[in-house]
Parts: sequence; C-alpha cells; structure tokens
Amino acid sequence: MLFRSSQFLRSVRFLTFATLLIPGLNMAVYAADLELVEAGKLNVAFNGDMPGTGYEGGHMIGLDGELMEMVADALSLEVEPNLMEWAAEIQSVQSGRVDIMHGMMGWNDQRIKVINISDPIYYGGANITQTKATNWSTVKDLEGRTIATIQGFGWIDQLKAIDGAKLKLYDTSDAAIRDLLAGRIEALFADPPLIQYAIAKNPDWNIHAVAIQQDYDEKYGLLTGKYNVVFGLNKDAPELLKAVNEQIAEIWAECKNLEVAQKYGLGALSWYDPGSLNLRAGVDRPTDWKQPTLPDSCNS
Repeated sequence: MLFRSSQFLRSVRFLTFATLLIPGLNMAVYAADLELVEAGKLNVAFNGDMPGTGYEGGHMIGLDGELMEMVADALSLEVEPNLMEWAAEIQSVQSGRVDIMHGMMGWNDQRIKVINISDPIYYGGANITQTKATNWSTVKDLEGRTIATIQGFGWIDQLKAIDGAKLKLYDTSDAAIRDLLAGRIEALFADPPLIQYAIAKNPDWNIHAVAIQQDYDEKYGLLTGKYNVVFGLNKDAPELLKAVNEQIAEIWAECKNLEVAQKYGLGALSWYDPGSLNLRAGVDRPTDWKQPTLPDSCNS
C-alpha cells in the first residue's frame, strides 16, 4: 500500500510537471487550484452602472468590467455574469453565490471584516465639476462660491464647512448639471466617474471635472482623501485573491487600466495617483505595503 501511494504521488508530480511544459496549459493548471463556485468559470457580480460595469456581446464592459475580463482571461477562466443591485453584491460574495464582485467599489475598514478585498485597480477621489472658464482645484478655491452636491452624499457636512460657501442640494445629478450650465451654481460635487463619463459623452457642455489637488486635510477628509477602487472576494478564497492580485499587478505594469479608462473619459492621471495616505498598510496589507502606481512608461 505504501508503495502504491508513493508511486501515485510520483505519477502526479510527473503529470503536473509534464502538463506545465505544454504551452497554453499553465494557467489552466493554476486555475484548477483556485476556490471557485464553478470549475473553469469566474462568477462575477455586477450592477450594470456605467462607466464601471456592464455586459454586452458576451463580455464585461466598462472600466472595471474590462479589467475583470483581463483578469479572467489571464487565469483561463470564463466570466459568468451575475447582474444584481449594488446592495446585493457584497452579500452574494460573502455567501459564496459568486466568486467576485465589482462596480467602482471603494476600500474601507468595515468591508474587510466580511469580504477579502483586492489590490486597487485605480483610485477615486473628489472632483470639482465646473465650467471651463475656471480651474478650481482646492477647497480654498471654493470659499465664497455657490456650490452644490447630491442629497445623501457623505461629504455634505464638509462642504457646509467651507468658509463663505453657499451649498445647494439636488435630488439628481442631471438637475445639478442643468443649473451649472445655466450659471445658477458655480461648482458641483457629484459621483466622480459618472460625471467624467457624462462629460466625455457631452463635450458641448463645455465643463470639466478637476480633481482636488491638495494635501490631505482631516477637516475635509472626504474631499481631500483618495480611496482604493477594488474587487471584492469571499473570505474563504485566499488563492483566488492571490491570483487576482498578481494579475492586477500586471495590469498596472502594462498601463492597461489607463488604456481602458481613456475609452470611458477616465484617462486623467489623478485616477492613478494614490494620494498621500496609505490606509491599508498594517490593516489588510503588510506595514511596508506600497500602493501601486503607473510606471513612467505610461506617460510617454
């Protein structure tokens, strides 16, 4: 019996070694070791909100969606799309119904308690949407201005704290943009990727969204801070998390995130700048972990 066991193990080792020598099968063997809902498939939760995620012609679209396709392809996995409301995505990952979720989700220290979170695919932060007659990029630039945001956004109290600023609240971004174009407000804080995407689709508006460009200020933390945009995975899938992070590293190294983003109006380099704070080091990453950035070759 011992002989048979050792002979079997030698056979497995030989088979694995031989298989790895066959071109095109390396990732297939690797994928077999990943914790997946279905073998050979990457079950993906998404909400269909562009420019983040969508599904068209049998493929994920949107910035996050195309990057997800790249990860799946590199791991020799077929994407299995699972469209659902945003509120259901984290629960579906946590319960093991899907392997991974995306949709311009930001990292925070509450989410890491229930799901694993990937390395960032790019970074988010507040933008000041304004006409092209101005180029405001700091909180101080907004002092004494008529500014606006959308009901329910987390930075309302911080906007109210800007010296001399008059804050107007809107139910929708559409209504706020109409007032910006009409001159009834001077600056707007809305969902950054959605605004950038809308501006790219409507160049006749003659407006632009300028990223906040100043050091982190705790008083205006939500306005001056940056956050990791990430994928979410099940806590019981450490090998899948490792594999996904390896592919994300390749995406950064090859400038693929910037390349894809330019199609969706998100090509500004501020989307790839982590800012001055590293909130994940020593939390869900080693203390010496560095946030990824684009190599210099991406800017040439």
